[in-house]
Amino acid sequence: MRAVLAIFRREFVAYFATPLAYVFIVIFLALAGAMTFYVGGFFERGQADLYSFFLFHPWLYLFLVPAVAMRLWAEERRSGTIELLMTLPVTPAQAVLGKFLAAWLFCGVALALTFPIWLTVNYLGEPDNGVIVASYIASWLLAGAFIAIGSCMSALTRNQVIAFVLGAVACFVFLMSGVDLVLSPLRTVLPPFALELVASFSFLFHFNELAKGVIGASSALFFASVTLLALVINTLIVELGKSA
Repeated sequence: MRAVLAIFRREFVAYFATPLAYVFIVIFLALAGAMTFYVGGFFERGQADLYSFFLFHPWLYLFLVPAVAMRLWAEERRSGTIELLMTLPVTPAQAVLGKFLAAWLFCGVALALTFPIWLTVNYLGEPDNGVIVASYIASWLLAGAFIAIGSCMSALTRNQVIAFVLGAVACFVFLMSGVDLVLSPLRTVLPPFALELVASFSFLFHFNELAKGVIGASSALFFASVTLLALVINTLIVELGKSA
């Protein structure tokens, strides 16, 4: 764990050494607030909850999280520091895990800074704070899955723009897999069990299940499995690049 913590500290500090961290946080907070109070009609709904706040998180993460993850490996390849990193007493798995944890905690910091919205809804009414806590956990798990996928895509290229596009597209596929717009044309070519399999990979479905206030084992396990699988693939890609 010492090697993982060393990579974690290196990467986490690197976020705040550039304007990227502050730009990301400001944009996330501004968009989250605008979506909640204007697009989501927070006051017009007349209910003391944060439904309109969490409703847009998957779509905010779709663009913002790949922007955080795109530099994890693409920048290392572009600058040539990946060769130096691989000469250190750190295994590819440790490096992948350290980078992932740094990016995940960074997103967690941005998410935690939305607490004034939580305070606002408690000031205006008596919300079910248990549901809000569950929704925050669901949001962070979703961000972790997006980061793992984005990191995996970043390991495929040295161009950060390409890494961002690949990450956003991959995350979009997972988001939309359970939507009728995608499932309807597939009903004519896929058997029911295959259709259910495609729908089961929907990030939107599992996020909404968790955000209802019940931390279900199936949905939490789904996000954990996707994250772990993406990190394993990420490690294999780095190892292949190391041996090439």
